[in-house]
Amino acid sequence: MIDLRSDTVTRPSAAMLSAMMAAETGDDVYGDDPTVNALQAKAAELSGKEAALFLPTGTQANLVALLCHCQRGEEYIVGQLAHNYKYEAGGAAVLGSIQPQPILAAKDGTLPLDLVEQFIKPDDFHFAMTRLLSLENTHNGKVLPLAYLQEAWAFTRGHKLALHVDGARIFNAAVALGVTLGDLTQYCDTLTICLSKGLGTPAGSLLCGSKAYIERAKRWRKMTGGAMRQSGILAAAGLYALEHNVTRLRDDHDNAAWLAAQLKAAGVQVSSQNTNMVFVRLPEQQAAPLKAWMREKGIVLHTGAVTRLVTHLDVDRPALEKVVAEWKAFLASQPG
Repeated sequence: MIDLRSDTVTRPSAAMLSAMMAAETGDDVYGDDPTVNALQAKAAELSGKEAALFLPTGTQANLVALLCHCQRGEEYIVGQLAHNYKYEAGGAAVLGSIQPQPILAAKDGTLPLDLVEQFIKPDDFHFAMTRLLSLENTHNGKVLPLAYLQEAWAFTRGHKLALHVDGARIFNAAVALGVTLGDLTQYCDTLTICLSKGLGTPAGSLLCGSKAYIERAKRWRKMTGGAMRQSGILAAAGLYALEHNVTRLRDDHDNAAWLAAQLKAAGVQVSSQNTNMVFVRLPEQQAAPLKAWMREKGIVLHTGAVTRLVTHLDVDRPALEKVVAEWKAFLASQPG
């Protein structure tokens, strides 16, 4: 099966599974799992932060991040289409009584700082207190420019806000820019890293920040049900991914660029391509038939007016050649 719905659909490689089976484990609630500790130390080192915490999911990592930054009745400023606003079931509001203040992102995925400034609430009891600016890198595959991150860092210092980055695909950003993770994360207080997207692990995310922040995060992780026991089995997959699956993200980016070019040449309306994501626009009457056609040929897509195609380590160039060939065959079969 060729699955282009997301880079979350990858399966552990044989080498990753071997690393998981060989993992030394302990009780992580007591801090005794050596593999989890090694993963957390590695994440802290790579991100340039004092500490890191391993959590089961990216949604929980983002939720814990917000719960640590904001108290009940306070707010965070976030993109209207950001994952930790739109796609995480309103957890910060429901579970933390934290008010989101969404704003529209610019075309490049950044949140315009002059617009952000307009939504920072004054210190007045009529308003929720603004505590945090939350960015997303990458955003729909778009890499936030280094210069913007530096400006956002200075901006939040000037306005006494914390800066969090939902870095679910932040290694894609680093690889695309040809910089280290630390080059990006020097411009934020905290960040999350998802290990089960482009990095190919079966589960797990990391939250990175100061030692004091991560100590608070441990309490929230426990309260939200994310403290695990012999989780070194999963952490071993994360260590393997950080050591073997980061630099190869360039292949996913190259494959996405190739796919976008081939589809465009075939007459498909490609609206954008950034890092490992391709967005295409389909005529309404084509969406359902294309999905069924591809499924019959062993290709899985989410189709709609805007269709996202995501390249990843389980889809190589020959697989994409099959996708293009079948798409062309589908178009040729359409009346008119």
